[in-house]
Amino acid sequence: MKKNTKVLASLIILIGLILIVFIPFGKVLAITFENSGNIIAYVNVDKETEFHIHYIHSVHRTPVKETYEISDNDEIVQTALAYKNFAIGMPSNATGDEKFIEKDGTYYITNMNRVFPYIDIRVGQVIANHTLIIDQKEFPLDEAVAPGSWARLDVQPINLWQRLKGDEIFG
Repeated sequence: MKKNTKVLASLIILIGLILIVFIPFGKVLAITFENSGNIIAYVNVDKETEFHIHYIHSVHRTPVKETYEISDNDEIVQTALAYKNFAIGMPSNATGDEKFIEKDGTYYITNMNRVFPYIDIRVGQVIANHTLIIDQKEFPLDEAVAPGSWARLDVQPINLWQRLKGDEIFG
């Protein structure tokens, strides 16, 4: 009887440890290689966490800064855009409730509410220097993904095993 109790207790402890390690807790903004689902880097986020993607536009070679925040539904919401040139690929005005502002040679579109389940980014090979910015900390995306390939940014739950692998960007 004692042996059965020890075996049962050991089994319960083992199952408990497995659950602790593999049940997701907390949310991250995950960078995955293409759409593989394999997290290669991440940063902890909460709802309403704001982040930016900064890059140099490949055609007109001027800086662009996109601003996003995490919604209550774990979606990515674009809230603003800043750029210096109306050339190819850049908007020439705001739409709907958005506001278009020009200040000191930079064009801003604010009050945006463009919702995405994820963002796919092809990491530039030449001058783009795609950079993720959160809390004034910068992470060049080419440190996680080879230039010329693409990465997916999305909000995901994360478990202890994934955290222990050590892929946290600013941790």
